Amino acid sequence: MSFPSGAAETLTLMQIAGREDLLSPIIQLLWILFLMLFILYPNFSQKLQLSYILRDLERKLYNLKRIREEVRSRTVETLRKYSEGNTDLERELDKMILSFAITPESMDPYGIVYKLEHIVNIWEDTFEENVRRLCPKAEEEKAKTLTNLVEVARGIDYLYRVVRHYYLLGKRTANIYIVLQIQMLMPQLMEIAEAYRQACYAFMQGQPVGDGVGALAAAKLVEGLEKKTYEVAKDTIVHELVMDGRNLFVLRAVGPGGAVGKPADGIIKIIEKEGDRVKAIVMVDAALKLEGEDTGKVVEGIGAAIGGIGVDKFKIEEIAKKYNIPLYALIIYESISEAITPMRESIAKAADEVVERVKNIIKDKVEEGFSVIVAGIGNTVGIGLS
Repeated sequence: MSFPSGAAETLTLMQIAGREDLLSPIIQLLWILFLMLFILYPNFSQKLQLSYILRDLERKLYNLKRIREEVRSRTVETLRKYSEGNTDLERELDKMILSFAITPESMDPYGIVYKLEHIVNIWEDTFEENVRRLCPKAEEEKAKTLTNLVEVARGIDYLYRVVRHYYLLGKRTANIYIVLQIQMLMPQLMEIAEAYRQACYAFMQGQPVGDGVGALAAAKLVEGLEKKTYEVAKDTIVHELVMDGRNLFVLRAVGPGGAVGKPADGIIKIIEKEGDRVKAIVMVDAALKLEGEDTGKVVEGIGAAIGGIGVDKFKIEEIAKKYNIPLYALIIYESISEAITPMRESIAKAADEVVERVKNIIKDKVEEGFSVIVAGIGNTVGIGLS
């Protein structure tokens, strides 16, 4: 028996409608049961959420481990070019990566700055000596850059171990609040990890990084001018010259090896030599920008523009207060990843603007016949003598 085509279509639609009528109450029942589980058993929803977060963290931890292994292998590959054939590079690198410095006791804060400086100086010297021992074929400047490379490997390794710690701790204790905190931080942590990966290539090839813009500006300020150049502190040089009737002392770390020098020690020595003739200290450094701000933007301010653990900042402020010398600051905006990765064009161009602003500050704030110190702060990898 056959039906007209229109009747067949009607039957098909009725069958579909019947199935939908049957599925609708089933779906509603499932939703009700699901909601009851959440209401009557709140731990069930928490465990479900914890399971999801742990899976998400596991994927990101794997990516973090991959970056860490890439940086480590590149570091070993680079060190091998300057080492002896019988050296167990991987074992020695692991020893340096896991090395540490214990901060001094702060219960009695008197004199803690110089105690901290003593500890950090010993740790940095030991770290650099170990790199030189591993790479006897490397020249002095290259050894400093290789030290920075190992520090990059150390940084990404520590980041990985901290994230792994909180992941495993949250998983073992089933504590959702632990894993929630690390999950919220993971976007920023992965951005830092990627910056470490790019920084590895910069130090492998000896390329200037964003943090070196202060030193670059100092080099550009004296470029092509007649000057006297000498070492004023460890890994720190000063260009002494006369500009527009003022005695100018332009201080920065020595390059093109990766070094930040001891700018505070250099400034103190210059002031002790010049005395009351020093009428201004102008400091130039990179600074972290806020989201939405332009990379390479130059901003003027007052104070000691220098990062680090605070020792150099403290010493500069102390000597400036003692001699009543004003501190002028010029900072160049950049992100944390831009600071340790190859220098961008916008940051390099900002150095030219800084030079003009420094010249204006000198003309406006210092009378002829007096002295001014200009300190270009930052890592001088890839930035040589002008």
